[in-house]
Amino acid sequence: MSASGGGYPSDLTDEQWALVEPLLPPARVGPKGGRREKHPRRRMVDAIFYVVWTGCAWRQLPKDFAPWPTVYWYFTWWHDDGTVERIHGALRSRVREADGRGVEPSAALIDSQSVRTADTVPVATRGFDAGKKVKGRKRFIVTDTLSLPLAVHVVAANVQDRDGARAPLLWTRLDHPSVQRVWADQGFAGRLVEWTHSILGRELEIVRKDPGQRGFQVQPKRWAVERTFSWITAHRRLARDYETSPARSETMIRWAMIGIMVRRFTRGGPARRSPRRPLARADS
Repeated sequence: MSASGGGYPSDLTDEQWALVEPLLPPARVGPKGGRREKHPRRRMVDAIFYVVWTGCAWRQLPKDFAPWPTVYWYFTWWHDDGTVERIHGALRSRVREADGRGVEPSAALIDSQSVRTADTVPVATRGFDAGKKVKGRKRFIVTDTLSLPLAVHVVAANVQDRDGARAPLLWTRLDHPSVQRVWADQGFAGRLVEWTHSILGRELEIVRKDPGQRGFQVQPKRWAVERTFSWITAHRRLARDYETSPARSETMIRWAMIGIMVRRFTRGGPARRSPRRPLARADS
């Protein structure tokens, strides 16, 4: 099989693939290195992005991709071995450098988003957010000021912000010790502020609404994390949560952000995609 793409809008261009390919684990090439891989890595990545962008079920992948069980196997393999997190972290660092920032941020933002879940999502991993009137899951995201995620945590929607925020704040403290201050909205006020200060040694600053505010307004210092949620939910697979486990949901979010970052790197350049490969005849 050639590495020719199907020409879908979600496919990576040659320039974008050149950013991702070196970050993938070495390909298996033979008996001593495991069974030789039958399908090009690029088509595996393009198939994953197709699911993320279109929201289709794995079983509904177009036939010019590899068989869907193969694509899903790669998706789970790269989730389990940490490949997706490593790619996401490497690209985030490169985007920050390209923007003239330090590799590691000094400030961050946290927020949550409740989303509905599909009927196939296990009942044990979903709940009801009484405030948002949403039955499903809640996404907690810590971002830098460029809206790039530093930590992602998905839980049942009934988990309170002050409880669900502890894990991503802890992960941010461990993985990005340079972050000294985190901005949050009023839903994170109270005991979480003291916990962040006494346990993590960091400051959680609550950005409060203007007393005279009516309706929705963009809050200073917090608009960046709101933009991240907007980017994420523009992907149909993430407009609702379809994943059987919260950990898989977190990986889907990272795949969406990987796509956003590689496109940010190559924005403005000519799009050079592989030509469309004709579908095989049904009787071949």
